[in-house]
Amino acid sequence: MKQIIHVHIFKREKYYVAECHEFPVVTQGKSLDELAANLQKALALHLEGEDLSEYDLVQQPSVRASFEIELLTHAKA
Repeated sequence: MKQIIHVHIFKREKYYVAECHEFPVVTQGKSLDELAANLQKALALHLEGEDLSEYDLVQQPSVRASFEIELLTHAKA
């Protein structure tokens, strides 16, 4: 059984956005702290009342986030 739910985080003009790989869950926040809280709520709502074993998940899965950052190609050393 899987112990981890994977999420991709990236920054748009005003908000950070999180997209879940395993589930159709997308949320946003003005800060990373707000994004984390919104993601926790969104995943909890999506999985509420579900049998996690049907998703091949343990009862208390962790969330692993990859964070996309913009590469500064014209930065001076």
